[in-house]
Amino acid sequence: MDISIHLGAHDTDDDQILKTLLRNKGVLAEEGIVVPGPGRYRPIMRETLKALRGAVATPEIEEVVLDSAMDVDRAERLVLSSENFICVPQRVLTEGVLYPNAAEKTMWLRNVFPRHDVEFFLALRDPATFIPANLRRHRDMDAADFLAHFDPMAQRWSDVVERIRSTNPGTPITVWCNEDSPLLWPEILRAVADHDPFLKLTGVDDILDGLMTEEGATRMAAFMEAKPPANEAQRRRIVAAFVEKFGIDDALEEELDMPGWTEEYVDALTAQYEEDIYQIQRIPGVTVLMP
Repeated sequence: MDISIHLGAHDTDDDQILKTLLRNKGVLAEEGIVVPGPGRYRPIMRETLKALRGAVATPEIEEVVLDSAMDVDRAERLVLSSENFICVPQRVLTEGVLYPNAAEKTMWLRNVFPRHDVEFFLALRDPATFIPANLRRHRDMDAADFLAHFDPMAQRWSDVVERIRSTNPGTPITVWCNEDSPLLWPEILRAVADHDPFLKLTGVDDILDGLMTEEGATRMAAFMEAKPPANEAQRRRIVAAFVEKFGIDDALEEELDMPGWTEEYVDALTAQYEEDIYQIQRIPGVTVLMP
């Protein structure tokens, strides 16, 4: 069985991947794809990871975890998702780097299922917006204290991906930019679930909720119904056009109130992030989904 593990990152999809796949649980089950609700696996995964601490699970332990997550005896694929699989949000930027324990914790995850094939999935986000979003998770810390613990310019997602890859050399990794999620959403869902490409999922436009006005969403749905896109590239162009015309400004623009962050500094962070994505594309065993 293939086990698809969606790792987050924090402050990216807000569990929307899991929510959309759960809306399609029935049709996915017909293809042998099991998408359990989070209550069926997150607690037992947390307990198992804590107990094993990286040790390889015995057949009995592995079976207990799978029995908790699945209500069928056999499946082709199991989808597990939690932004806290690697760490809680308050530990994302400790030790001066992004996700310092990414290598260790993904190895722990992999070793819970030693008799099955595992794949990791991870959304990336521009540090220029990711860092302020993570600051909001630290309610007892102001921006100056928060930024004193690391250098924003030194943060590289490629470093995170390389560390995960180094401790899990046989485990495929798929990543994408959170900024591209509205355009890539069907491809992201298909990558995580590995469903038939001709299967039409319900709720593939849910990711656009809050990004467009209600009028824009209604018009786009009507347009796509009248003129179904011939392929994903055409769909992306349609979505981009409607978001540009009917986008909600507050939803499309981030408030970046960080001490010392000038417009030039933010632009430099973003440019560095874009270059970092090209570095990730060169890492063997890593797939980067792009528009």
